Amino acid sequence: MFVQILILLLSLIVLVWSADKFVFGASALARNFGISPMIIGLTIVAMGSSAPEMMISTTASLQGNVNTAIGNAIGSNITNIALVLGITALLHPLTVSSTTVKREIPLILAITAIAYFMLYDHEFSYIEGLILMLGFVVYIVALLMITLRNSKQKKTDDALIIGAEHDVPKTTTPNAIFWLIIGMVLLPLSAKYLVNSSVFIATAFGVSDLVIGLTVIAIGTSLPELAASIMSIIKKEDDLAIGNIIGSNIFNILAVLSLAGLIAPGNIDQDVALRDAPYMLAVTLFLFFLCFSRRLGNFRITRLKGFALILTFISYQILLFSQLKA
Repeated sequence: MFVQILILLLSLIVLVWSADKFVFGASALARNFGISPMIIGLTIVAMGSSAPEMMISTTASLQGNVNTAIGNAIGSNITNIALVLGITALLHPLTVSSTTVKREIPLILAITAIAYFMLYDHEFSYIEGLILMLGFVVYIVALLMITLRNSKQKKTDDALIIGAEHDVPKTTTPNAIFWLIIGMVLLPLSAKYLVNSSVFIATAFGVSDLVIGLTVIAIGTSLPELAASIMSIIKKEDDLAIGNIIGSNIFNILAVLSLAGLIAPGNIDQDVALRDAPYMLAVTLFLFFLCFSRRLGNFRITRLKGFALILTFISYQILLFSQLKA
């Protein structure tokens, strides 16, 4: 058992590290071929933080552990809002721009609601997965169009411009290719070992692979978002910290969750529909309320709100493990 736990932890570390190297190599290679930093930021870099979740979802679905894939996507979204954003706000209260309030937060709420209704019947079909993936393509195209338009108008206050000002790494093409290959090799390999060890541990402790995906894997794969958010507040870029969370959650639903339906459609654990998807929707709705509430501080996520978000994360963990004991 100790060996499997060690494999899980090491696989998680390698997964996050290899995702970072993959983004580094791909970004540098794209830069060397003359692609603008803005386009790189909106595609490679923006999706890079969700690369671990995407690889876990693909690997788990291919191995028939679809509940691990779905649990990872849902758990990551809950963790991103309740824990990552909560910790970030505790460290530094965040000012939410009017654009974020009016467009981005309602958008993630709408997408989360769509995902909830798709999972409500305890089944996730191929068509539903395809719809989400098509939504992802539309989102990326819209993101590029909005950013290009805003760039021409010299507007930089849009939280959807995730990574547009990213400092693309400068390195030689051979070095970029080397790190790109390292990332491409280690990402699927570490994901495979992570899923296998997770299933083994879950079976040994009588815990479902869904719960493992919702907790250990979800928290681990949310570490890049936490690092990115902390770096954003250090640079005093509040909108980037919030935009990072919103963008990651949109990717998790449209690009990560969709993979489970495309690769392994069929019945899912009823707890997804009765407990986890509703909680994800509730946490997103809570974020919507916190950002719109004038009484609690208009357009700001204060330390008090950050503490409230962390309480929702703790409450969810208590809910999960209290049901295990039951």
